[in-house]
Amino acid sequence: ETTKIHSVAGVLPLGESLVARRPFRSPHHTISDAGLIGGGSYPRPGEVSLAHGGVLFLDELPEFRKNVLEVLRQPMEDGVVTIARAAMSLTYPARFMLTAAMNPCPCGYFGDPQHTCVCGPLGVERYLARVSGPLLDRIDLHLEVPAVKYRALADQGGGEPSEAMRERVDRARVVQRERFATRPGVYANAHMAARDIRTFCRVSDGADALLRTAITRLALSARAYHRILKIARTIADLAGATSLESCHVSEAIQYRSLDRRGLA
Repeated sequence: ETTKIHSVAGVLPLGESLVARRPFRSPHHTISDAGLIGGGSYPRPGEVSLAHGGVLFLDELPEFRKNVLEVLRQPMEDGVVTIARAAMSLTYPARFMLTAAMNPCPCGYFGDPQHTCVCGPLGVERYLARVSGPLLDRIDLHLEVPAVKYRALADQGGGEPSEAMRERVDRARVVQRERFATRPGVYANAHMAARDIRTFCRVSDGADALLRTAITRLALSARAYHRILKIARTIADLAGATSLESCHVSEAIQYRSLDRRGLA
């Protein structure tokens, strides 16, 4: 599918008949909505389709025009994008992994213990409001990344080797392929529909109580609830666990930091 999309778009490298590596697309924040989802008199694939099966990276997320970001909502849910024109309507695959980065405010120092933010509360609020709640709700993992100190940058001490990480991920992918063997079009936890979540994401009593408390206190949406269960299922898969326990659910909730701050 990815090769066909790149061929239709005319971006398949000369002499190559197959896209052998997962795509990584990083469009500039000045891109138009047509450039992102596709368009033209004869509809051609946009960045969301060119990233099919790979990663779509949006750096400086709030700098993208709001109408451009909003067109991401449908392909993020459905894994396809339909481009309608007067003469025709075409549907392209668009199952990508969205990764985005943003500053906490225009100056970049909001919440930094070493610097003073000069934006003011209203400036911070306006900046964050450029990314809508419904879009943030569709992003599975929210992570706040503090400034890295020199000691950590220079430290060459041990962490988990990349090879070991890859082995854990490969094992988890095998588990997920076996789990969804009878579900056409579903290959990973991220692709689960509501009925799949009810079947494969049953939680322990302790985890259920924790989840109920989080939903109530954080006023999480139904979509965020499903996202948390998918994340918890993946955390359990990476740990080699079959059941969803409190530790898996609590870690999944920690990855919804913008929900905890009330931004989504």
